[in-house]
Amino acid sequence: MYVARNKDTDTVAQGQMDIESWMGSIRERVDAILERFFESKCVEARRLSPQAIELVTEVRDLTMRGGKRLRPIVTAAAYRAASGVHDLSTTFEVGAALELLQTYLLIHDDWMDEDKERRGGPAVHYAFQRKHRHDHLGASLGILAGDLASTFAWELLLEGQFPESRRDEGLALFVRIQKEVFAGQQLDLMTDGAVERMHDLKTGSYTTRGPAELGGVLADADEAGMESLRSWAAPLGVAFQLRDDLLGTFGSAQQTGKPGDDLRHGKHNAVVAAFRRLGPSKAEQLVFTSVWGRTEATDDEVRAATEVLSSAKDEVGSRLSFLADEARSALAASPFDDDAKQLLEEVTRRLTDRGT
Repeated sequence: MYVARNKDTDTVAQGQMDIESWMGSIRERVDAILERFFESKCVEARRLSPQAIELVTEVRDLTMRGGKRLRPIVTAAAYRAASGVHDLSTTFEVGAALELLQTYLLIHDDWMDEDKERRGGPAVHYAFQRKHRHDHLGASLGILAGDLASTFAWELLLEGQFPESRRDEGLALFVRIQKEVFAGQQLDLMTDGAVERMHDLKTGSYTTRGPAELGGVLADADEAGMESLRSWAAPLGVAFQLRDDLLGTFGSAQQTGKPGDDLRHGKHNAVVAAFRRLGPSKAEQLVFTSVWGRTEATDDEVRAATEVLSSAKDEVGSRLSFLADEARSALAASPFDDDAKQLLEEVTRRLTDRGT
């Protein structure tokens, strides 16, 4: 097993490991890289124009406001498994780039969904709308801020410590991740019936599969190692989003911060898809449709619709458990050492624990 983190070398030594300390060390280092990066970007922005700092500030505030740093953690865990190396510093720039990629996607996602809140603060486009008292200008600035976050992600990725022979592979992988996210977002917007395909593209691509493969490339893993990481991460990404769908539908305000928003925004998530497959009664269908896609739906109406959707909870939960077990089976068959397998198992547990 794992434990002892050495703060001077940022290594994880063999022995009994405190997973919280291990994850915390990654968050600390990635946050430190992001803080230094934003300091330099603020200096650059001021040189360009006094107003340019506004975009950088909003990108920085959202990036540093919460966030569990799951993607850097997956990258680091995959690197540890594929390389056998305990010093994870090689992964931190790439992990920070993934966080900026997420910031970009969140900014645009909030604008598309017309959400006003993110991570306990205002969504970026909404912050601009309030500041400038102009909806179209605020939305336009929000889109620009998202574009800037995307550019920042690439800037940090180019600092990644890829093996020279695999640098192009790492950059091409980052391109592929984004193309898959865009395809998944399109399926989401169009309420496509292939929900798991949408989850794999929109979420799995940049939450588990992409970060795990990036960790493998950083570790210069052979094809067997890369395939093991893919086999672990692919079902895990879908399971993670199924967990999110369950929490988004049945979780408390403390767990999600905005219960009922998926219903109000008309999200065709796994719970809704399962509800429809199960053949609801006309009365149940009426309760559901009276809320789905209605942003003005009351909390009482949402609660009633949630109760109707409870028939789908077990089906989605069973599928989540199946996919989590599939990820565990891939780990068991992998060539990784026992410590690495235990670490990836713990990451699996953290990403699939429903809490509902």
